[in-house]
Amino acid sequence: MLSKHPDFAPARLLFYNLLGIALILGWWSPNLLIWEAMDDAIFFTTNAWLHEGNMAWVHLVALSNNRAFDGISLLALAAVFLWAMRRDPRAEHRWLRWGGIGLTLLLTAGIINRIEAYVVTYGHASPTLVYDNTNRVTELVDYATKAVSASSFPGDHGLMLMIFAAFMWRFAGRRVGLVGAAMVVLFSAPRILGGAHWFSDIYFGALAIALILLPWVLCTPLAPRTAAAITRGLIALQGRLRPAR
Repeated sequence: MLSKHPDFAPARLLFYNLLGIALILGWWSPNLLIWEAMDDAIFFTTNAWLHEGNMAWVHLVALSNNRAFDGISLLALAAVFLWAMRRDPRAEHRWLRWGGIGLTLLLTAGIINRIEAYVVTYGHASPTLVYDNTNRVTELVDYATKAVSASSFPGDHGLMLMIFAAFMWRFAGRRVGLVGAAMVVLFSAPRILGGAHWFSDIYFGALAIALILLPWVLCTPLAPRTAAAITRGLIALQGRLRPAR
């Protein structure tokens, strides 16, 4: 029975789902004013740091919102993934097993992204478009960077980072999971500091989606079984490709 399956954790699933529901109810209730006040406070505080007298900070924010920095982020996530793989004490088929986990992660991210695009009908523009006379890094530097988004809710970039962190926590343990969680904060921060996203785009929108959907993948046998099935397929493919002796 599913309730006795070692990969089924109903208490955790319920806990995370209730947290996600609480976030949504807090957003829809009169407490929305709290989110708005927090968003405004964070935006106006950080936006005030972007000026010609603080160009070192401006360049840091601008460079971290350049597309090249996304490549650096991917390399950092790949490094964490390899670290998780090397920590795995089961040496047999380690690379293929983690190949199965990685493909399951990508499949999950793609499906959640499609569900989010279909279900979430609400959206809003970034703070740099909502407010006039804001400081934009695009006007302070002479290279490509990002400071605006016509539809910044929810924070898709942050959601993908949360999916990665959750998979690391589930399959690699708490230490790697904590590093993954730190990367959520680190790599989603540039979008907020540059004004392309509100704080709530990441820590309400993306987080609520992650709390509602991811537990059904990671607190049930779905992810482990999918990863195991992909791994078996990779092992079989390796056997076919390996030259006969």
